[in-house]
Amino acid sequence: MESVSSAGRPSPQPASSSPAILQEAIRRRAEEIYIRSGRIPGRDLENWKQAEQEILRESAEPAASRTAVVVTMNGVKYVGEYDPAHCGGYKPGEFTAGVRVPVRFDGNKMFVKRPNGIELETTIVHSTAK
Repeated sequence: MESVSSAGRPSPQPASSSPAILQEAIRRRAEEIYIRSGRIPGRDLENWKQAEQEILRESAEPAASRTAVVVTMNGVKYVGEYDPAHCGGYKPGEFTAGVRVPVRFDGNKMFVKRPNGIELETTIVHSTAK
C-alpha cells in the first residue's frame, strides 16, 4: 500500500509530425526491447530497427483511444495501459488521485487492486523517476 494512483488519463502516443519526438519514442521503445529481451549486449541495431518498425506502424494506424492508470511508487511514476474490453468492468474514476492503493509488479505488468478487491491488470508503457 505504498502507491498513489490517478486514473483514466491517456498514455502518450508518438507524434509523427515531429522528427525529434518520433526519434525519442523509438529510442524509448528500443530500450524497452533491450530490457524485455534480457539486456543482451551487442543488439543495439536490431533493437533499434524493431523499435522503429513498431513505432512507425503504430504512428500510421488511426489514433485509437488508449486507456491507462498512472501510479507513483517510491518516487517512480508508472503508466499502465489496460484493455477496456478485458478489464473486468473497471471504469475510470474508481481510483482517486492521491489515494493509496495496493499495487504489485510482475515483469512489464502492473496489477492495481481496485476498491472492489479485483485487480486491474495493466501493461507498463512508461516509467519515470520524479
